[in-house]
Amino acid sequence: MSADRENHDMTQKDIALLLADAADEVEIGIAPVQAVMRGGRRRRARRWAVATATAVAVLAGSAGGTLAVTGLPGEHRAEVAAPPASPEARHVYEPQRTELSRGTYRGKEWSVSVQVWGAPRNEAEADRQFDRMDALGLKPADVRKAADLIGKISYFATRGWGEEHAQQVMFNTVRTPESYAGTDMEATATRFSSDPASSGRLVIGMVARTAQEVTCDWKDGRTGVAHPLVGFSAHDDGNAIRTVDGFPAANWFVCVAPQGTVYKSAEVTK
Repeated sequence: MSADRENHDMTQKDIALLLADAADEVEIGIAPVQAVMRGGRRRRARRWAVATATAVAVLAGSAGGTLAVTGLPGEHRAEVAAPPASPEARHVYEPQRTELSRGTYRGKEWSVSVQVWGAPRNEAEADRQFDRMDALGLKPADVRKAADLIGKISYFATRGWGEEHAQQVMFNTVRTPESYAGTDMEATATRFSSDPASSGRLVIGMVARTAQEVTCDWKDGRTGVAHPLVGFSAHDDGNAIRTVDGFPAANWFVCVAPQGTVYKSAEVTK
């Protein structure tokens, strides 16, 4: 069959299907509010978006983009506003901060917090984020230059004591943090301060968002138990599981060993 005959016989429906297939190959990019979603969910969302249109284009501007959906002749046209695009709205220059735990060691308050930094979209955003992190004494994982931050979120669990500068303890820079499920967990033992005598008494980690109890075993046979908490009270013992703003992949927990012993192991017990 000749090309002329083939084009003549193609219906409007055939053209729509071919154009939809082509649009499905277009990479729209990471939506700012969805930057930490798993890849599979991003792919499904993208297919749904292009399945309703013949062609898809992103019209970029200084304040963000507008998703223009163009149908076949005679069909209804619609414009869908993109999610907030400013770096400030995406927490690129100032992270979302969540305090996990606090207490007192040798007369000074210690605290543990988690910072979640949004993904820069370009070199200008990455440069400014890199400088801001450096000013706070933060060193993102596996990042040698600012451009390595593009398209990735960064998170840092930090501990501070008195007037000492906060120190990062657990941290990573990734496109999508791996989600935790069931009894999955990760933990590390550190100290309250620069004082070596407190080594091994502060445990920080991540668990699935469904976890209701984490049990930490100390080397002297005692245990500490962390449960989900919201807010702080005078009765807190430092043990807690908390939801971290901007981090849907897992919850974070802290266990505090009593004086005279140190960390041995931890597990999700409920």
